[in-house]
Amino acid sequence: MSVNLYEDTIPVRKGEEIDLRQLENYLRQEMKELPKRELQIEQFPSGHSNLTYVIKAGDWEAVLRRPPLGPVAPKAHDMKRESAILSTLHPHFPLAPRPYLYCEDESVIGSEFFLMERRRGAVIDTEFPEGIDATPDNCRKLSEAMVETLARLHQLDYKKTELVHMTKPEGFLERQVHGWIKRYEKSKTDEVTEVEDLTTWLSQNNPVSPEPSVIHYDFKFNNAMFNPNSLREMKGLFDWEMTTVGDPLADLGVALGYWIEKDDPDPLKQGFGKAPVTVRDGFYSRREFAEEYTKLTGRDIKNLSFYLTFAYFKLAVIVQQIYYRYKKGQTNDQRFAQLDTRVKALITHASNIVKNGY
Repeated sequence: MSVNLYEDTIPVRKGEEIDLRQLENYLRQEMKELPKRELQIEQFPSGHSNLTYVIKAGDWEAVLRRPPLGPVAPKAHDMKRESAILSTLHPHFPLAPRPYLYCEDESVIGSEFFLMERRRGAVIDTEFPEGIDATPDNCRKLSEAMVETLARLHQLDYKKTELVHMTKPEGFLERQVHGWIKRYEKSKTDEVTEVEDLTTWLSQNNPVSPEPSVIHYDFKFNNAMFNPNSLREMKGLFDWEMTTVGDPLADLGVALGYWIEKDDPDPLKQGFGKAPVTVRDGFYSRREFAEEYTKLTGRDIKNLSFYLTFAYFKLAVIVQQIYYRYKKGQTNDQRFAQLDTRVKALITHASNIVKNGY
């Protein structure tokens, strides 16, 4: 009988198992601090990209991250890079978890992977966890914590970190726009009428970027963890795979792209299933989030329509890449079967911003 060892984890999904014996043999060679207790493993259920597990030996715990099953896009799901980013960011930005080790030997679990510390707290996505009331006041506190964390990350001096040697801020936005257009073309499965006009507009309307900063580039509620007793306190920020040094307003655009409002179209609200908590009363609107960000950072957001349009397109491409893997039989995960409708909804929403403004 399966036993759920951790409240926020599930038994490992069928087809996503890890050879626990081989993993344990490797870890006991590399980590002398690993207790001599039976190794146990469960899986974090959320996420549609990298696979994330918790492993435990006695009181010791760690989080394991590995790429998704099947072929992946070039340069995507780079565990070595994400581990290195955490190593350089953790001392300067403690919300980034401390990594323990990186393993490039694919014979251990079937892919590269890395281990990092486990954080404890409340992760909020489509529902409030038991024991936390969904009051307008709590929604406001969570909004404040999110925008303040993003602003604080963007004020970090990246030149004092190894990111100065790992990234190329110059020309970031132009590379991003053309790069994501190419990714869409490579993963295309169905015709979406608005795509051609949308990608042409994005290519021709790049604004001048402000001074570069560290950007998370996947900043959203289910990548954040909060203190359940004090919701203004964030306990951890996860999924640093896309992190780089670039245009901070592109990061703001991504955050707002995930920030769904109750008056948004139903296909956008439903996304991967149920609408996120940000549709509840008390949460900032996207405009309020952006205005508070401006107060905290002093950055001009006059070109926010471009960044938000690009964010929706970028998210559409990410979803399209996942759907492409499903359509080609590279994964049998039924959660992905209807993602083509999510892609079309995002493309349509992005096109509407181009036509009507933000």
